[in-house]
Amino acid sequence: MVRRVFEEGAYADRAFRSPAEDLEERDRAFAMQVAYGTVQRVRTLDYGIETLGRRPVRKLDPPVRAALRTGAYQLGYMDVPVHAAVNESVELVRAAGLERAVAFTNAVMRRSADGIRELLAALPETTPAEAALKHSYPDWVAETWWRELGPDDARALMRAQNEPAERAVRMSGLREGAFWPQSRGSQLAGAAVGVQEGERVLDLCAAPGGKATQLAETAAEVVAVEKHRGRARELEENAARMGADNLTVVCADALDLPGELTGFDRALVDAPCSGLGVLNSRPDLRWRAEPLPELQLALLRAALERVKPGGTVTYSVCTVNRGENEEIADTVGAAVDDLGGEWPEFRHPRRPEFLLTLPHVHGTSGFFVARMRT
Repeated sequence: MVRRVFEEGAYADRAFRSPAEDLEERDRAFAMQVAYGTVQRVRTLDYGIETLGRRPVRKLDPPVRAALRTGAYQLGYMDVPVHAAVNESVELVRAAGLERAVAFTNAVMRRSADGIRELLAALPETTPAEAALKHSYPDWVAETWWRELGPDDARALMRAQNEPAERAVRMSGLREGAFWPQSRGSQLAGAAVGVQEGERVLDLCAAPGGKATQLAETAAEVVAVEKHRGRARELEENAARMGADNLTVVCADALDLPGELTGFDRALVDAPCSGLGVLNSRPDLRWRAEPLPELQLALLRAALERVKPGGTVTYSVCTVNRGENEEIADTVGAAVDDLGGEWPEFRHPRRPEFLLTLPHVHGTSGFFVARMRT
């Protein structure tokens, strides 16, 4: 899985699914911790491997590189017996037919056993670049948080997003026993829409359906838009499972909707984003994340056109990045509701009319939420 993520650009969750399907539950949990942790911590691990192995990681054969990374993760961040981690890495290289690299792998793993944990723990974090290396983030992410949150909160946020993600579920109010795995930050974004009974609601970026089915518990009708046909089918299946019979899925481009989809009381734009608030639940995302302000702005404007006068549009993104958060809301220029007054515990630290959940403060995923009026 680690090789597929870095060599083929595969998504970690999908790449893990197939090789892990026959594992026992305990073995599967261990394999997931090693694989996901390795992907997440790869920048720091590579520093340790290069320091102890005295050879650039990029010049290693891919099977050797992957074996050293997973072994170094176990030695640096887990309580795994040294012999087990060393032997596993060596055997992975041998199984790949690289007998010539076995001695090198063994030597690097032995050195790692003696010193990688202390080496990585001693890394400084007084600048964004140092913190990015210590906590394994791209420089631009560390620089963004340093600039917007300050050094202390930036470091705390980096640490928090290397810890396991919050495990939370939302019980369905429409079908007994049905539930949806959904962080409290995500549930807050759905609640902030403020749906009232009898209202028609448009969810412009709806798949896989967590917030759409949440809205359907109160609304008279929810129209859930999804561009990709496969994800639209998944959305329909999830709506049925959650008992959301008042939810209609429309497979269409949110920026080119059919003309009859208009006159809604409320809309939700849970827009695609860099995902900097959910990096602990998606280990590979930090290495592929990019801000999407142009798309977010276009989606928000499209939603505002579909809501009737006096209605509201709620904009939410699972990222902590001013350029995708308050700057998008400011650019639109619509009147905003005081969400901070409704949920003071999640009030944005700089803009009290907005909400901002922070993993290191609230123990949940990072979400920005704003509600605007037409």
